[in-house]
Amino acid sequence: MAHPDTTLESRSRRNLLKVGSLALGGLVIGFSLPFPGRSFAEQVLSEGPEDQPMSNATALDAFIGIDRDGKVIFTVPKIEMGQGAQSGLAVMIAEELEIGLDQITLKEAPPNEAIYNDKLLNFQATGGSTSIRSNWEPLRQAGAAARLLLIQVAAQRWQVGADQLRAENGRVLGPDGQSFGYGELVDDASKLPVPENIPLKPAEQFKLIGKPTRRLDTPAKVNGTARFTIDLVVPGMKYASARACPVIGGTVRSVDDRAARKVPGVIDVIRLGNAVAVIGEHTWATFAGVRTLEIEWDYGDNADIDSAQMEREIKEALDKPGALANEQGDIDKALKDAAKTFEAEYQMPFLAHAALEPMTCVAQVRPDAVELWVGTQVPVRAQTAAAEASGRPAEQIIVNNQLIGGAFGRRLEVDFIHQAAAIAAKVDYPIKLTWLREEDTTHDMYRPHYIDRFAAAMDAEGRLLGWRHTIAGASVLARFAPAAVPDSGLDGDAVEVAIHPIYAMQNLRVNYVPVPPKALRQSWWRGVGPLRSTYMLESFIDEVARSVDRDPVEYRMELLGSHPRAQAVLRLAAEQAGWGKPLEAGHGRGVAVQEVFGSFLATVVELQVTEDKGIKLKRLVVAVDCGQVMNPVSVKSQIEGGTLFGLSAALFNEITVSKGRVEQSNFHDYRQLRISEAPPVETFIVESREAPGGVGEAGTAMIAPALVNALASANGTRIRRLPLARAGYYVI
Repeated sequence: MAHPDTTLESRSRRNLLKVGSLALGGLVIGFSLPFPGRSFAEQVLSEGPEDQPMSNATALDAFIGIDRDGKVIFTVPKIEMGQGAQSGLAVMIAEELEIGLDQITLKEAPPNEAIYNDKLLNFQATGGSTSIRSNWEPLRQAGAAARLLLIQVAAQRWQVGADQLRAENGRVLGPDGQSFGYGELVDDASKLPVPENIPLKPAEQFKLIGKPTRRLDTPAKVNGTARFTIDLVVPGMKYASARACPVIGGTVRSVDDRAARKVPGVIDVIRLGNAVAVIGEHTWATFAGVRTLEIEWDYGDNADIDSAQMEREIKEALDKPGALANEQGDIDKALKDAAKTFEAEYQMPFLAHAALEPMTCVAQVRPDAVELWVGTQVPVRAQTAAAEASGRPAEQIIVNNQLIGGAFGRRLEVDFIHQAAAIAAKVDYPIKLTWLREEDTTHDMYRPHYIDRFAAAMDAEGRLLGWRHTIAGASVLARFAPAAVPDSGLDGDAVEVAIHPIYAMQNLRVNYVPVPPKALRQSWWRGVGPLRSTYMLESFIDEVARSVDRDPVEYRMELLGSHPRAQAVLRLAAEQAGWGKPLEAGHGRGVAVQEVFGSFLATVVELQVTEDKGIKLKRLVVAVDCGQVMNPVSVKSQIEGGTLFGLSAALFNEITVSKGRVEQSNFHDYRQLRISEAPPVETFIVESREAPGGVGEAGTAMIAPALVNALASANGTRIRRLPLARAGYYVI
């Protein structure tokens, strides 16, 4: 991570794409599975500034640098935003390289789609709960390759067989007690070709993987030395904030900035196409200045749109055929001949991200380069946005990625980066743009509003024969990566989980009808398709079970015969939650189970509901099989955080629109669960040697259906539209 106090003169000499020099010495590994036999000379490519020669490589995922002092520099292909990803990735490197986590220094990867491409997402990004699972083999192989090369050099010097040597704590140990530190071997190791066969440790030899370890970012976050974008100060920097038109597509017609310019500390007011920015000597001057602006807007074509109109359009779309996502058997015949059928519709609203750190970016436009200091999940897209805003080629854009104070998908977007670069292009000093919380809420990129319609067919014994499932709502993928959407309009993310239910059935049809919202921009939100599908499917299967007088756990178990991992987490969660034990009147338990983000989870909610709709959460129990665990402490933390994040949304959160404007503006009307309202999340991890799955978004996906199923058990009321607050429920 670049230090904010680095002199601008030295940084201005950067050349982003140049073959690097190893003048300071050291072994640099960029491991690429397709090219395991290429020499280091072919693989070394500088991808960063001259003063950081370890930023280089020709690989796709992970990069290891070892300097002559033995320090290991790990160029991390994923950004840290609270999920612990960087520490988890470092564990993989350390395990195979035979070093301790305290011997690793982390360095953020620069923008380079060719080198740092996520093989699951197919572009350079942190998201989709892919950080661990996309790097599981490549990073371990990179660490193992480095270890083998270092051992090979030591074997040559001692004139012994490499099989007589071993590595431990950053040193190669010989048969007669002799040893070399990695720093003593790196120069010669850098000249050797990467071995073609790289054996990895068997699980029974793991020293770090699967063990509780301290996260590398914890000390700095505890002692306050960690720096997020909102904390940064670069030489000569001024502060900025902005107000954009409250209606998407609107522009500035005129602005009266006289009051703003009188605010002590305000330096300038800058007009952009759809916004007005205030620059000041400090944050509070800019915030005060922005609030005093008198702006006349041209609201454009979306000024008359409201939530009711958007909902009508989605409901109407449900009657259209849309794109066929999956079909097996003959569901129409099954429904016609069924002994019993059951139908239902479910809705999930637009949602904001509400991250603790609002959108913020430091930008400077210089004659030779444009430099950004910003926490972003998509460094290449950030580079492209700044290039567009400043009118510079992408090669001149330097991106210094920072720690992120919460993102949940919001920083997969670059609108605020574009705005920061556009402001910086109009002045001759760096600026730090920070949005007001109100701006952050009303100009978010929102999780789409969805409506799902189901019709299930059962036989005379209540066994599920199949269902018809129609999904209507906006396609995030169509806006974010339109080339990834076929002519049919089928959004693969929107139908994920729904397209291949884990429940056995002979007949299935899943259709998707895209409905682009006019007044809102849609985006990723800690899982979009899997989150939506899990809520809809797990609510529906629960209703189907109850409609034929079957226990929801038993009914699911019978349908999960081909998914033993799903059965295992369901069984574990039910046992730990005391499923089947009698409850007092007004109490209920609800369950949900699914495969999401490559992991299997089951969640059980136990709650109490009063006659006036007060809900007291008694227990939250989660069983998770996420394959091979990197750090069980981090897994539990992510399940806890994701579960409570999703619980806030299920209970309270909804974005509504009136006259083209978002009606919610801050935490007073887009509230989050309070500490006093949150029960402990009891997390049980299933030991597994399967390839790792994701956990960052998994807990979020599971909580809503378990919650509404528990409510139905407690008072017989089935909520099919979130949040529960819409129906008058509140937390006690």
